[in-house]
Amino acid sequence: MRAQFGVVVPIRTFALANTRLSEALSDDARATLALRLADIVVRAAGDAPVVIVTSAPEVEQWARGHALDLAPDPGSLDAAAAAGIEALAARGVRRAVVAHADLPFAATFHSVTRDAGRPVAVLVPDQRDDGTPVLSVPTHAGFAFAYGPESFRRHLDAARSVGLAVRVVRDPELAFDVDTVDDLREVSARAPELLPPELLPIAEARS
Repeated sequence: MRAQFGVVVPIRTFALANTRLSEALSDDARATLALRLADIVVRAAGDAPVVIVTSAPEVEQWARGHALDLAPDPGSLDAAAAAGIEALAARGVRRAVVAHADLPFAATFHSVTRDAGRPVAVLVPDQRDDGTPVLSVPTHAGFAFAYGPESFRRHLDAARSVGLAVRVVRDPELAFDVDTVDDLREVSARAPELLPPELLPIAEARS
């Protein structure tokens, strides 16, 4: 049976993940956190096919351990998202969800997949209404990704430029990504069991 949707997760590296946390966390601690969060995102995909876009050996090893598909990292987040979608399209998957790998509360992608192959782009803005931690598009839409600061607004424009209708989903489980120490503290307050034990003292510290 053909999958109704697939999930693309670009992961540049675990070893040097999330440099914005480098002042608070060591490289090893950031790698541990990145792997833990990636596990959560992959579980949220359920039985849907998952493509991990990476060229990092440690990420490739992790992906193979989870029996996930791999695509090489072309060198930018925009190109990685497009490469993952191309891999899903080659499998006959009609809709792709592109998800960041740092979503601690992700439990399911059902809220962004109900449009199947219809010409609709589904965007989830982050908790700051700035980034786009999750978006969902038809695999053959020719959507041009535009990650970085204010990507949510650029992705709105990108969807409309290729004739896609837009559905904005403000899903708190998919919107929250971990970029700062304050985000880490929020995770510690809401769901400390999600954090590796060695990170709790840092996350619980108050400035």
